[in-house]
Amino acid sequence: MAPFDPTAWRPAHHRFFVAAPLLPGTTHQVDALAHQLAVVLRLNDGDTLHLFNGDGCEYLATLQHLTPRQATVAVLAARPALADPTFELTLFQCSLKQDKFDWVLQKGTELGVTRFCPVVSARSIVRPAAALHTKQSRWETIVREATEQCGRTQPPPIAAAVDWPPPPLPPGTAAFVAWEEADPTTLRLGDAVTARLSSPTTPFALLVGPEGGLLGREIEELLQAGWQPVSLGRRILRAETAAVAGLALMAERLDTRQRNTKG
Repeated sequence: MAPFDPTAWRPAHHRFFVAAPLLPGTTHQVDALAHQLAVVLRLNDGDTLHLFNGDGCEYLATLQHLTPRQATVAVLAARPALADPTFELTLFQCSLKQDKFDWVLQKGTELGVTRFCPVVSARSIVRPAAALHTKQSRWETIVREATEQCGRTQPPPIAAAVDWPPPPLPPGTAAFVAWEEADPTTLRLGDAVTARLSSPTTPFALLVGPEGGLLGREIEELLQAGWQPVSLGRRILRAETAAVAGLALMAERLDTRQRNTKG
């Protein structure tokens, strides 16, 4: 094996999840990736790629042997994850049409969601929750591929879909529900997050309704359970837009807290 070149840790265009222990100096058969590596990406023996298995590290590997049906990689080096979120952020997303929900899963993973909880509310088009259980495998594939793309090493878990109401929150969670009918005095989401940043270990949660929005009684139930209504601005957003916009706001504030803590 050629000497390891530290400059090989350049930004990776090819990252893959491998369900196996990974250690520098070991080799692995990854035949499940062979077709993609050889036929789709047209890689060759000696090309480098990044691997991860969910243990919080990223592994630099080189292709030792590649055909459309077989692939062997040699692990060269390991380093701690650089893109994994340092906060706990759960998205409670009411069920949407398939393409929209898939998109929220993908973008939520990129933005740092650490757990997804699908919820079926009164106005959800796709219902009941049992009808969504067959989607679990597809959802996990979307999240895994988004994890590969964005540089994370730990795919966020997806809880089994549940009918309303959402499950109870852990004590101390800063929980926000995006509500398009909030009155003008309601805090903006970014300001609401900032007000809860005093503890570096506070878990956060965001709930976004379905295409038709949440019912008044559903909002009341959330209030009683400790959720805080927040505004995403003066314009009414589509459900999938609200999820991504809200997550982007929260991730930016939570990342800022981490930077300030380190400083």
